[in-house]
Amino acid sequence: MEGIQRLIDLFLLRQDLVWSSLWQHLQLSLISLLIAVFIAVPLGVILSRKKRFAEFIIGVTAVLQTIPSLALLGFMILFVGIGTTPAIIALTAYALLPILRNTYTGINEVDPAIREAATGMGMNSIRRLLKVELPIAMPTVMAGVRTSMVLIVGTATLAALIGAGGLGDLIMIGIQRANNEYILLGAIPAALLALFFDFILRVTQNKTRGSSYKPIIALVTLAIAFIIVPPLFAEDDGYDLVIGGKLNAEPEIVANMYKHLIEEETDLRVDVQAGLGGTDIVFNALRVGDIDMYLEFSGTILGGILNVEDFSYEPREAYEQARDLIYEAEQFVFLEPMAYQNTYAIAVTNEFAEETGVETISDLRPFRDQLTAGFTFEFIDRQDGYAGFEELYGFRFADVQTMDASLRARALVSEDVQVIDAYSTDSQLVKYNLKVLEDDQQLFPPYQGAPLVREETLIRYPELESILEQLAGQVTEEEIQRLNYLVDYEDQSAEAVARDYLEEHGYIH
Repeated sequence: MEGIQRLIDLFLLRQDLVWSSLWQHLQLSLISLLIAVFIAVPLGVILSRKKRFAEFIIGVTAVLQTIPSLALLGFMILFVGIGTTPAIIALTAYALLPILRNTYTGINEVDPAIREAATGMGMNSIRRLLKVELPIAMPTVMAGVRTSMVLIVGTATLAALIGAGGLGDLIMIGIQRANNEYILLGAIPAALLALFFDFILRVTQNKTRGSSYKPIIALVTLAIAFIIVPPLFAEDDGYDLVIGGKLNAEPEIVANMYKHLIEEETDLRVDVQAGLGGTDIVFNALRVGDIDMYLEFSGTILGGILNVEDFSYEPREAYEQARDLIYEAEQFVFLEPMAYQNTYAIAVTNEFAEETGVETISDLRPFRDQLTAGFTFEFIDRQDGYAGFEELYGFRFADVQTMDASLRARALVSEDVQVIDAYSTDSQLVKYNLKVLEDDQQLFPPYQGAPLVREETLIRYPELESILEQLAGQVTEEEIQRLNYLVDYEDQSAEAVARDYLEEHGYIH
């Protein structure tokens, strides 16, 4: 009962966010379903007449459905940017197979004797399709539509990682903060939405009788109106700049610092698109121009983006190397960094450290065959992460489990794993009282944070450089750790936390 009460309290506190996310999810799902229906049903009809192409075309849609959703969403960014467009394309691709296959199967399974009777009554191919074949096949077609709708509603939660919004925003907040109430606040409405759509489609199917398509036409018309009418009355946001941010509290906090500084000293309107997943997603968004800047780190540029193997471990030299190489490769400007470093680290519980006496990463060598490591997906593939670990430290762990960054500390405390990667500014280090081991072989390069900005943005607004570099050499590791804690564990908004920090230190008034 206590958990239910916490969920109710959170809903009352965040109901505006819940309703806006539900509305976004509803529109995203409806648009994707309608496009899938308008593609798959006519294509299924055509394939029922051209059977020699059916196996190939249906096979192609089956392959589309096997592509991991995150991979497809990330891939689409390079062609259509972030936001709802790549999400709709990906969701439509996932929805095609059930509708196409069921339409093709439903029409093919019409009794040949019925077709012959219709032909004998003087019906041509089109009249026979509309008056006989489609009405008979309609239950099978609608079953495919209902299956696709459930697929769309579920998969659409991942669209939050590319800035498409929806109930996935709430789920990602919950995963990021290891907060089950936030996860349920997104998951329960998503499940109810799927059930609601299934009910509406089932009622529509039952209302269709004989050759009457009126219920289906009415439903499609209502859905189109539901999609088209609200944007006609929406106000144009008219943002001059868009600042991106990776998943987690810190990128969103710093992005909002940049926003407040810019809006304090200029007339520019700034939008923050936070929670865009990992480095690959947000960097590609910068490449295609969907965002103008985002917080990046010198070590990530060198080791994660440019895959540089020979980099300096002296902070200033590493920053300058990252600044020069990223400009040479992409014409992005890496401005002056802040004081803190959000470097990678290897962490264990204080209890484990006391029992074993480990102080450095090298001290883990004698225990390597008994330890399970929990590493993030990004860390495990980086040369300045686990990919370069064995070469530098000379050993590997017996078992390595990949997991989301928000789950690793809980897995460590619950003893499902004994070693994790962490960030030096992570609020979970404070929350769970974890011990960071010394990187005695210097696996992790310096990670100084600074704005990574498109050159054309700085040419258009040259005043941005001096505004953003007010934070150069400012914001300590302890300060950013405290700000992360306020967002992650005290549920304060990143925008408010950023504004309070800037006001407290006299940057804005």
